[in-house]
Amino acid sequence: MSTLSVPPVLTSPRDDAIQLYRAFKGLGCDTAAVVNILSHRDVTQRSFIQHEYKTMYSEDLLKRLKSELSGKLETAVLLWMLDPAERDATVIKQAFLSGVTNLFAATEVICSRTPSQIQLIKQNYHSKFGVLLEQDIAVLTSGDHKELLLAYLSTHRHEGPEVDREMALKDAKTLFKAGEKKLGTDEKKFIRIFSERSRAQLAAISSAYDDMYGGSLKKAVKSETSGEFEHGLLTILKCSQNPAKYFAKVLHQAMKGLGTNDTTVIRVIVTRTEIDMHYIKAEYLRKYKKSLNDAVQSETSGHYRTFLLSLLGPSH
Repeated sequence: MSTLSVPPVLTSPRDDAIQLYRAFKGLGCDTAAVVNILSHRDVTQRSFIQHEYKTMYSEDLLKRLKSELSGKLETAVLLWMLDPAERDATVIKQAFLSGVTNLFAATEVICSRTPSQIQLIKQNYHSKFGVLLEQDIAVLTSGDHKELLLAYLSTHRHEGPEVDREMALKDAKTLFKAGEKKLGTDEKKFIRIFSERSRAQLAAISSAYDDMYGGSLKKAVKSETSGEFEHGLLTILKCSQNPAKYFAKVLHQAMKGLGTNDTTVIRVIVTRTEIDMHYIKAEYLRKYKKSLNDAVQSETSGHYRTFLLSLLGPSH
């Protein structure tokens, strides 16, 4: 579902391609024009613009953008130009390739996506990078974290709202026995339930856990697990209940304190703009008493700021 808050586009993809070509010509790039066009086009329009640009100028628009833009703006625009599944695959690959493997970003993307999104990511990853996503995970991750990601990628989960109450009670009991009730933790049981149950079912398990044991499943995960394994389980759990609240917190943590984690800000804003950004903005305002637009405004600058604020749309 697109949340780009823009009036209907009156120019054709061909007109946009011509305007972009003009923005690139001459001395220096008219970055403002590039940002203004691309930030106000949805995924289909962006695809048509790339096609028209290639047809008219025999040049790849992404390559041209790469040579004309730089820094954080370049990173954000190039990600924005990809379709969602290719973008997610790219974020995961870049996370694996970064100096210190940024498993946080890869874990976040995998564990926050729906089963149908995951299928498309896996296809794109294989066709774009010539290796199966599961193969990279097997090599680049380890232990329970690896087992969780592999199980989450390979297990078919239902996407509907239906819930089996009896099964939820049974699973809550299993998790309690595998964690808080025993010395040590039976990670395999956590992996099995978190990777096999649908979002609606996991939310029901969490609710049953709270009712039965007077403590939250989230707190149990935090006390029983650690590191990237904990991060994966918490991402799955929080996204089963309220993905927008989860991403609002990720953005807040990326911008609070000294300095801003721009990689995270770009990843979340660019990947969620056409999915659930209006919900994320509402959750951000509710939880932090400040609009997401204001936070981005104060933490960024220049064309990069303009681009991100255009994706976010009006503050109200």
